[in-house]
Amino acid sequence: MSSQATTTTAPRRQRRAQERIAAAERGAWYPRWFWPSFAAPASLYLLVFFVFPFYVVVAVTFGGVDPILRQPVPAWNPTSWGSGIITFTLSNLTHSDGLYYDAFIHTIVFVALATFGCLLIGYPFAYFLARHTGRWRGVFLALFFAPFWISYMLRMLAWISLLAEDGWINRGLMALGIFKQPYNFLAGKPWVVIVGLIYGYVPYMVLPLFATLDRIPSSLLEAGRDLGASPSKTFFRVTLPQSRQAILAGVVLAGLPMFGDYFTNNLLGSTRTSMFGNLIDNSLSSPGGAPQAASLVLMLMVLLLIPLWYYLRSTKREQAA
Repeated sequence: MSSQATTTTAPRRQRRAQERIAAAERGAWYPRWFWPSFAAPASLYLLVFFVFPFYVVVAVTFGGVDPILRQPVPAWNPTSWGSGIITFTLSNLTHSDGLYYDAFIHTIVFVALATFGCLLIGYPFAYFLARHTGRWRGVFLALFFAPFWISYMLRMLAWISLLAEDGWINRGLMALGIFKQPYNFLAGKPWVVIVGLIYGYVPYMVLPLFATLDRIPSSLLEAGRDLGASPSKTFFRVTLPQSRQAILAGVVLAGLPMFGDYFTNNLLGSTRTSMFGNLIDNSLSSPGGAPQAASLVLMLMVLLLIPLWYYLRSTKREQAA
């Protein structure tokens, strides 16, 4: 046994010695645990503030409700969970009044259109910042992000003041003769909710696009022009392919948070435009609705795992290429 152990550890020691020699030739030598140790604080943070809350959500989902206080009674023992999640989730999806189904469809449609709108607005602006602002780049960035330093609630309340029947938008449209009477923007119009989502999340689209477009070498663009390509061909054959991963990152950063958004619809929409986040908020507001809200949270997480998995897979494939 001792001879086998010695035979097994010998190549390992030789490999470590060779790694130390190679590292010494490159510069300073660090043990294997040195660089991973820098990830320890972040790993501990995620463990405390993500893994444990997620476990609480699952425990509340499988738990019950106190019949008197109407407070959730979490099931902390995983062996008692059983298959309750499947039954409870199906009962949510097959709600008798179709509320959950409508909210699910609203969420998919609103998020898709709002994300596309963020891309239509964010890409030209990011391209302008990266290629045409020069020394004024910092000023344009500050002007663009300055409104977003204000609370999201205050900015949505400002939209309510603008879109009210006696607001500035109605006044301007009536002064131009477009409307003869005030238009009720806040009567649960889906497009108003979509505009609000675009306004709230477009910075998350601009940031990754600007970071990528700013790093595209100018020599690539000059080479395209030298080869006779027009500005449009240079954009579609050089700039756009180089920024494909940034577009995907912007879609993930801007689109995924919209799935859980409920505040925008509460202020700019109505029950006719309820989204998935509104169902969770309403469940938490009702007595004994915590298990239902936890189940909806799990359903939303499973739904969002699909685009997140695709993003990680695409990023890994791009890095490998």
